[in-house]
Amino acid sequence: MMSHFSRRAGDIGSDSEFKRYEYRYYEDLKRGTIEIRTSNSDYMCPFCKGDYVPFDELLEHAYRHIKRRSYQRIDVKDQGRHSALECYMVRYLKGKEKKQRRNESPIVHHEDKKPRRSLPMINESSIVHHEDEQLFVCPWMGIVANIQTKMEGGRRVGESGSKLRDELTIKGFNPVKVNPIWNRFGHSGFAIVDFKKDWDGFADALMFEKDFQVNHCGKKDYGRLTEKERGDELFGWVAREDDYNNRGVIADHLRKSGDLKSVSSKEAEDQRKNSTLLTKLTNTLQMKNESVAKMEIKCTKKKAALDKKMLELEAIVIRYNDERRRMEQDSRDYFEKISFEHEKVTQHLEAQRKDLDQHARHLQQRENDIEMRKLHDKRKMNENAILEQKKVNKSIWRLAEEQKTQKEKLRKKILELEKQLDAKQALELEIERMKGTLQVMNHMGNEEDNDVKKKMEAIQEELNEKEEDLEALDALNQTLMIKERMNNDQLQDARKELISGLGENTRALIRVKKMGELDGKPFQAAAKSKFPDEDADVKAGELCSLWDHNLRDPNWHPFKVITDKAGNSEEMINEDDEKLKYLKNELGDEVYNAVIKALKEINEYNPSGRYIIREMWHSKENRRATLREGSEFLLKKWKTLKGRKT
Repeated sequence: MMSHFSRRAGDIGSDSEFKRYEYRYYEDLKRGTIEIRTSNSDYMCPFCKGDYVPFDELLEHAYRHIKRRSYQRIDVKDQGRHSALECYMVRYLKGKEKKQRRNESPIVHHEDKKPRRSLPMINESSIVHHEDEQLFVCPWMGIVANIQTKMEGGRRVGESGSKLRDELTIKGFNPVKVNPIWNRFGHSGFAIVDFKKDWDGFADALMFEKDFQVNHCGKKDYGRLTEKERGDELFGWVAREDDYNNRGVIADHLRKSGDLKSVSSKEAEDQRKNSTLLTKLTNTLQMKNESVAKMEIKCTKKKAALDKKMLELEAIVIRYNDERRRMEQDSRDYFEKISFEHEKVTQHLEAQRKDLDQHARHLQQRENDIEMRKLHDKRKMNENAILEQKKVNKSIWRLAEEQKTQKEKLRKKILELEKQLDAKQALELEIERMKGTLQVMNHMGNEEDNDVKKKMEAIQEELNEKEEDLEALDALNQTLMIKERMNNDQLQDARKELISGLGENTRALIRVKKMGELDGKPFQAAAKSKFPDEDADVKAGELCSLWDHNLRDPNWHPFKVITDKAGNSEEMINEDDEKLKYLKNELGDEVYNAVIKALKEINEYNPSGRYIIREMWHSKENRRATLREGSEFLLKKWKTLKGRKT
């Protein structure tokens, strides 16, 4: 079948911009806005402003400009203008020119000897007339006829629609889907080609039709030729009003899947939709702006409250520091006062001791035993008091020193913890600072400046030590990462063993779930609502297989990344994706939700490989089961089986 599509009509019209220029200037030529005839036999190209030439030379001129498109990169507008000129001359002037020549001379002029160009020409089926507009089947559809079939098992069978779709895709017509048409005998030999619903899809449909027309395989050719003359050639055209109102399986499919619309009504409908969408977007934008304004007011209030709290916090810190300094000063004053009092008492006791010693010597001279004993007792008491006072002094100073030591230790501990908190960052900053210092000294230093050299050597040595410390920290961090990775590998191996031992029983509390698997039940329901009962199962299988293939396609990534004001990014489903929009419109929300669910699972568990991953699942809580839950479930199951055997 590929050979029937290999005879391309050329690259002209491969973009919608060319077709717009072609249509625009074709209409201007028809209305007479642009004139090319200067006399009965002389013509002039209105776009090149050249000399007056005969009809055939101007036609050849337009043909050469169009033909250059296939091998030169020239202006698309110029191509469209000359293509419109040639189409207008062939359709409206060529017959008149031949008739005029026959009237002027008895000699019969032959038609152009040039080969039929493999470029599509504008015909009435592709031109929108404002006075009598054509009606197309919308969404845009094409009809492929004369598909070769054969008998198998009492029914006629033909090639699948996916193969025909791939061939049309290679030609650049961008079909969305190809639906083979079946009747009670099997494959009818016809297929419906669905194009996109937008104007690009309409342009693709017209180019699809032109390609067949250029190769003499259009709708008129199909009706003109007999079955034998058609051979194994494929014929194709765009579905229009006569196809829609006809009888048979093709018309039934067209009436079931689309409606008749003119181009102007389609444009008006799109304008209404765009106007509605613009209104909604304007309202949404206004609401968003109001919401932003409210948020700005809230942020301003929050900022003011935060600034107030910061000022209060700063005041609290200042008060705390002042109070701490005051308490430290009071503590010092208190210890100084105690020391002064004890010193005063000590001096008083020392003075008493001296008085007692002097009184003892005086009594000793008198040799009074009684007074001597009393004096001895007083001296003993004084000495004991002095000793006790010294002990108290020592205890007070020891307590003061211990308190001071504890405060110093606590302060050092706090500083040490603060330093450890950002040790690596400070070390890296210090290294960068020292490198910058070395660079500055390299520029400023002199070879004869010994002081600079010594400073540089000292800084370099210190820098080496800092780098060694940093390497030690990195090595420690790397070791911890390796240990963590090994532990994680062991946990993953254990998880794989548990998954291999579990089953896929959906009723079990802990089971194995295939992440990324597409649920076929919504496709069955959608197929039963769209197709006859005898074809529903086949269609459901085809649709499920098609979308499963799309899920595994690495080139299809219908996600978008949204970043909030805080800079946090989140990947979400792109609801504007063409495939997802088509799926939702054609097959409904249940099929759409099933595909979205499988997409999210694939993106979470295997975004690179995009194949199904087996995962241990907690059925009751609908989440990923932990390793402990899986182990406990298997152990409980093993004990139950063991109890049954005994």
